[in-house]
Amino acid sequence: TPTCDAACQQRLADSIRAANEARDRAARDAAERERLAAIERVRTTLLSAIYFDYDAADIRGDARSALDMKLPILRANAGLTIRISGHADERGSDQYNDALGQQRAAATKRYLTDNGIEAARISIISYGEQRPAMSGADENAWSRNRRAEFEIPPGANIVPPR
Repeated sequence: TPTCDAACQQRLADSIRAANEARDRAARDAAERERLAAIERVRTTLLSAIYFDYDAADIRGDARSALDMKLPILRANAGLTIRISGHADERGSDQYNDALGQQRAAATKRYLTDNGIEAARISIISYGEQRPAMSGADENAWSRNRRAEFEIPPGANIVPPR
């Protein structure tokens, strides 16, 4: 078998080092992609709306589940503030729908505070029927408009719960 001189050994060492650096870089890149994906999943969970029954501000079972998914995120991000906006469908007077939107936002906030989130971190507002999520004058549209939405400050640094 031929022997490898010093130059050959240096090329071999350089090749091994380059392969190790490429492997390490790929692992760091994969970890960063997963970190960013986890943050995006958390952001999506926090921003997901909850929905209400007609003429009601009670937290439904599906909404409770959605809010329960937000709790560990809010606990892991103790400095994060959120704003909850309450919405109503187009049926009813403007004044009634503004009040109903306020009740929905308040009920949502109350659920979070009853589960340990500081009230000072949560502001609420009602848009009544002013900002429909879906246009139309049927139950499909109305059911999408009876909701509470969540906002987080632009540029908020969110970490996934551990």
